[in-house]
Amino acid sequence: MVDYFAIGLTHLLLGLAAWRLMRRDDLDRDPGNEDEPVGRKVARRRA
Repeated sequence: MVDYFAIGLTHLLLGLAAWRLMRRDDLDRDPGNEDEPVGRKVARRRA
């Protein structure tokens, strides 16, 4: 018999972790690019 409580608990915890990751602001920004305006990010070529 499948333990539905264990399956429900693990799915709840995975959903909570995904929800908390989506709410983080630092995942939308690249470190080191604070001097560029938000709408003007352009890919740079390396020489």
